[in-house]
Amino acid sequence: MSESLAYRTFCPPESLSGELRFDEPMSRHTSWRTGGVADYMYFPRDKQDLMRLLRALPNTMPISWIGLGSNLLVRDGGVRGMVIHLSSGLKKIEILDGCRLYAESGVSSANVAKTAASNKFIGVEFLASVPGSFGGALAMNAGAFGAETWQRVESIECVDRNGELMVLENQDVSYGYRHVELPEDCCILAATLVLEKASVDYDGQQVIRDQRKRRNTSQPVQSANAGSVFRNPDGDYAARLIERSGLKGCAIGHAVVSDVHANFIVNRERRANSRQIEELIVHVQDVVEQTTGIRLQPEVRIIGDDR
Repeated sequence: MSESLAYRTFCPPESLSGELRFDEPMSRHTSWRTGGVADYMYFPRDKQDLMRLLRALPNTMPISWIGLGSNLLVRDGGVRGMVIHLSSGLKKIEILDGCRLYAESGVSSANVAKTAASNKFIGVEFLASVPGSFGGALAMNAGAFGAETWQRVESIECVDRNGELMVLENQDVSYGYRHVELPEDCCILAATLVLEKASVDYDGQQVIRDQRKRRNTSQPVQSANAGSVFRNPDGDYAARLIERSGLKGCAIGHAVVSDVHANFIVNRERRANSRQIEELIVHVQDVVEQTTGIRLQPEVRIIGDDR
């Protein structure tokens, strides 16, 4: 067996306390409900367990990280190497002194917003409308209603593929619109946010309910989708450009541009495969560019092999 494929004989050490699965269907773990199998998938019990796993992995083994599977397209050929499922065990969340909140990457973005609001803090209500995990929101600087995640980040905890933990302050990280630059082969495990104390008459929970109501009426929340597919170009909106290009309702197989919100692609009846979705993404890019001169950039992350 070649050195590059030696990881296929990986035998987990007895010190691990999480769950290791083989040939795990990725369609079970993505909000688009598509994708081939992962060679290995690990569900760590906590940060320490995750670091033990990373220290045991062969250097040749590819690693992919997922949370709740939104904003992610896994190709039909599946994912080689190890997929680490952060939302299984990294779920610690707590209020710290000084109007600060600490949350691990496996916590849902919505839970971060609700925890802050229930403790009378403001600043992250918008996260209740961001699908997926807090780790995903941190990794892409997710935003909604004019606010962005990294506006509130004080520091993050990261781990590299060798299982070494590091702490980075906000000023140590370069970030922008839907973009965060991290050290190579690093994954965010947790973050500390700086919030503000709410006034007596401010009802953060009501703000969250209002924002979610707006989202539920303007987005296809009842259909299998991955959230916004494309980044908004400077000074414009991807949805407006897609709709202007006559692409609402456009379909390739069972992958369809949503009639509710043009920047969403839905898996109709959950019968689409990843190839259909990816082909529709490229088709939308091509048509919008031909119509408007603007090449839309995907916001979703695409991983894995073609069938």
